[in-house]
Amino acid sequence: MTLSVRSKPYIIPEYSLTGDLLAYLTCGLQYRYQNKATLPPSMPIQLWFGDFIHGVMEEAFLKWKDEDWKEFPWDWKTQIRDIELLIHKRMESRGLQPPANLFCSYKEESEHQGLCPDKEHPHKLVASVRAEHSINTWGPHLFPLVDDNEVRIKGIREMPHYQKGVSRSNYYGINGIIDVLSSVKLEEASENNLILKYLNRDPVFQEKLENLESDRYEVIVDYKGMMRPSLGSPSWKHHHWQVQTYAWLRSMQPESNPVLVGILFYLNELSLFQEDLKELKREVKDHDTDIMPDGGDRESILKWNPSKKIPSLSQPFRHLRSIRIIPMDPVSIKSSLEEFDKVVDDIESSIIHEVNGQVIQNSWKTNPDKRTCDACDYKTFCPSSYSKKKLTVP
Repeated sequence: MTLSVRSKPYIIPEYSLTGDLLAYLTCGLQYRYQNKATLPPSMPIQLWFGDFIHGVMEEAFLKWKDEDWKEFPWDWKTQIRDIELLIHKRMESRGLQPPANLFCSYKEESEHQGLCPDKEHPHKLVASVRAEHSINTWGPHLFPLVDDNEVRIKGIREMPHYQKGVSRSNYYGINGIIDVLSSVKLEEASENNLILKYLNRDPVFQEKLENLESDRYEVIVDYKGMMRPSLGSPSWKHHHWQVQTYAWLRSMQPESNPVLVGILFYLNELSLFQEDLKELKREVKDHDTDIMPDGGDRESILKWNPSKKIPSLSQPFRHLRSIRIIPMDPVSIKSSLEEFDKVVDDIESSIIHEVNGQVIQNSWKTNPDKRTCDACDYKTFCPSSYSKKKLTVP
């Protein structure tokens, strides 16, 4: 009797736009340890706050929708605080603990001070300040426009440079999560809706609207727990690719309508702290940002000294810095998909090199950058780390 041999399992590698592709672009070696080896970072500031603010905004939308919390502003202690603690518990169950001095996890006054200023909990620390500003600034304008929230989008592409017997698969999957604004909701919006005002002011959006064959269209939305990137920076380009790719993924879904633009909300712009203002001051001096201040805002930024209190910048300027409208077009979408094909090709090549016996550090690319390297757990043995800190015994 002849026994058949079971064939190898056919697996299509799956890549998340933010968790994989953008993470790899930050640093390939760091991505290998954190994402592939599931070694959680000891100082997950960007990762933790990104997940936290996404969760807070989504839960706030559900409260607004299902529990009729229509009136803004929301009170931090009686409304927003419960949302924060819910998201904190969800993240804690995944092993994501808040970085030091970023979030107070105590519900009430306790004998334990933790990393808070005193024992009189709860404290409105950095994460809470930004969560409150995000909800009360964009919630009244964004929530009425959302047609569908937390939409999971997924597509499949041919594996770049596929080689039979060498490559892991001849295809790869790509996925992401977005909120969708519909033309119906936009048409029903109040004239005082801030997002609608920005869209109506955008000449590219208006041109696309005029040339649209149908009266149905969509706008996709994503949140960024960071400052607005400087012009030409890697993040500026990567976010552009990300939104274009979201539009392509959305077009793969049968119930979708044409996506005219994407909107990114840079939520840290609503509440700047010292390091943020230092970076903004540098960008203004170098004309390295697409949203330049004028009048009193410009004077306050350029005259600010780090030893002084953070100046109050005008609301219109903060709003404008916080929102980025990115138009969609076939050429940009094609170009963005090709860029992410290159990233997938790099990741797959690194995996194959490692499988074939190369050591990890020789298999994966690095991307030396001071801010990334200073917060990285692997700088003490990374061959190309920007940081020169030496290994110390704890």
